[in-house]
Amino acid sequence: MHRGDLIGVRDGNRHQLGVVTDVQDRRITVALGLHGKRQVLPLRQIQLVWSLPTTAASPPERLSQMPWGLDAASLQAAAPAPRDLATAWQLLQADPAPLPLKDWVCLFSPAPEPSQVAGLWLWLQGDQLWFDERNGQIVARSAGDLHSLRRQRRRLRLQQAEQVSWHQHILGRKPLAVDELGPHQQDELQLLLMWASGETDTPLPEPLQQALRRAGCHCEPQAIRQLLVDLNQWDPHQLPAWRQSVWAHGFSAELEAHAADLLTRVDQPWPGDEGRRDRSSLHCVTIDDEDTQDVDDGLSLERLDGGSERLWIHVADPGRLIPAGDPLDLEARRRASSLYLARGIEPMFPWQLSCSALSLRAGHRCAAWSIWAELDSDGAVAASGLERTWIRPAYRLSYGDADELIELAPPEEPDLTAIHRLLQRRRQWRQARGALLLDQPEGRIRCRNDHSHLEVSEPTSGRLLVAEAMILAGAVVAAFGAAQGLALPYRSQLPAPLPPSNALQQLPPGPVRHAALKQGLGRGLSQATPGPHFSLGLESYVQATSPIRRYGDLLVQRQLAALLAGQEPLDHHAVQQQLSDLSEPLRQGNQISRDDQRHWRQVWFAAHRSEQWHGLFLRWLRESDQLGLIWIEALAMELPCHCPAGSQPGDALEVRVHRVDPLQDCLQLRAQR
Repeated sequence: MHRGDLIGVRDGNRHQLGVVTDVQDRRITVALGLHGKRQVLPLRQIQLVWSLPTTAASPPERLSQMPWGLDAASLQAAAPAPRDLATAWQLLQADPAPLPLKDWVCLFSPAPEPSQVAGLWLWLQGDQLWFDERNGQIVARSAGDLHSLRRQRRRLRLQQAEQVSWHQHILGRKPLAVDELGPHQQDELQLLLMWASGETDTPLPEPLQQALRRAGCHCEPQAIRQLLVDLNQWDPHQLPAWRQSVWAHGFSAELEAHAADLLTRVDQPWPGDEGRRDRSSLHCVTIDDEDTQDVDDGLSLERLDGGSERLWIHVADPGRLIPAGDPLDLEARRRASSLYLARGIEPMFPWQLSCSALSLRAGHRCAAWSIWAELDSDGAVAASGLERTWIRPAYRLSYGDADELIELAPPEEPDLTAIHRLLQRRRQWRQARGALLLDQPEGRIRCRNDHSHLEVSEPTSGRLLVAEAMILAGAVVAAFGAAQGLALPYRSQLPAPLPPSNALQQLPPGPVRHAALKQGLGRGLSQATPGPHFSLGLESYVQATSPIRRYGDLLVQRQLAALLAGQEPLDHHAVQQQLSDLSEPLRQGNQISRDDQRHWRQVWFAAHRSEQWHGLFLRWLRESDQLGLIWIEALAMELPCHCPAGSQPGDALEVRVHRVDPLQDCLQLRAQR
């Protein structure tokens, strides 16, 4: 290699012509390209194209200088014509011996000039299929290789076109049909969906990031969710956490088929049926919301000899059809509970079972766990028991129906009034033992056909009756379990310091006073051994009345069934392990429910942003930021709000929407006096 030689340089996928300007050992200084950019290169990157003729007056410093005299036009003109190219390829196919560069160039021109050699070298390094260069020797690719390379090139062009189209969709933010995307673009769409769900561990490819930036979309979940909504790939009301949850995929076809099979065998004998007591003569009613379909509890009153009364709480028995370890049982354990959302319920068991064979249906013979209690004059449990039964609910009441019957006390329906009286006595007994009665209206946003509406549940007689009956059932079961040393998912709550009574009396009754009481309460605990429950005023308690909707309640029934059948129930360690397994899906379900209600509140407020509401200041959340908690009576909601400095509990405020954007998970309320 000498000064002035015409050379070709390979640098990765980049190929350029150049002129040697200096040689030192194996390091060569070259003037690269038509602009003559100086660069020092190792010898391995350089291929001699044409040696400087000995007749040259002086070594050139650039490609444009003689004797080379190269420019873009001369190099482009050297590219072979299609006919010459095919002829040269056929000649090398007939005689496949490799050829040096100059000999190969002679296939196109018997007496090639340096410009032709240089131009053909560039063409050879470019995007051509016909020839391959190996160690300075040139061979013709086989017909099979040509076919394969052409197929790859067509595929690459298609992928590039798909990528361009995909990025144009992103830029235009227009609705997108997924089946129009290629596999690679569908993978990128799935990646965007993951990011929109908050799963940002997998980085976005740089070309995709560039496309997002051109579309004015920041590479963060909320902005990507907005983009996907525009592309019609994200439901604007879909929660980020929902997509990866156990509820998002419904029940498998196998589980649905298994549920359908169970329905065909409901009336057949099942293990344990022979030990059930027939309590179908008891007048049983169920009380629920009007739209409730899965009914898992009912009430009866039995008048005993001597004038005493026995209250019965009947609970659905899904364990009759679904034993432990059954595929439906394992799926229910995986979900841990039904999920209550604004749009409806995502059930723990398939709906076809929950709403029929597992429910306490009016007029049907139903399998149940029946818990009974006799109360003394103070409301304490004087006697109690539980058993597996057959019952036949007489009819179903809505809460409104129950309120009316309790208020009017018609002689043809005396039981409900008597049950109400008994449970009032029980409620007063709990209150005397420190129970906190924090009943107040509760507002929730419900959704029908993507239209949100406010639904306020008042603490009416019917609702309080059912709630107290369920607490009583939980207390009876917990006392039974504690006496037997039975491991159950007991619920407890540690004692909490409450505000002094004189301070509470200075606060308005209702939500303001309740907020002061709730502020110091600890969270409920689940453990396999019994413990006191502070806010319920009970020595022990277990949730036991919703086995269709809560797996922990079903676990209670399984433990009771094993004990009563003389079998070995799960020990404390095994029950605690099940509680540990249930904790994560329960946490996830609670989070989704909270996120769902928060989202639909934002949707509702967006539709009512011009309105104003009367509010009561409850307490400060962050006084330094003037963020407080308020009670809006018309909505029956406690909400964070920017409040006037110096606000005190009970202060009357007027509340407006300052900013709301459901897709950005934003609701800012401002209050003024």
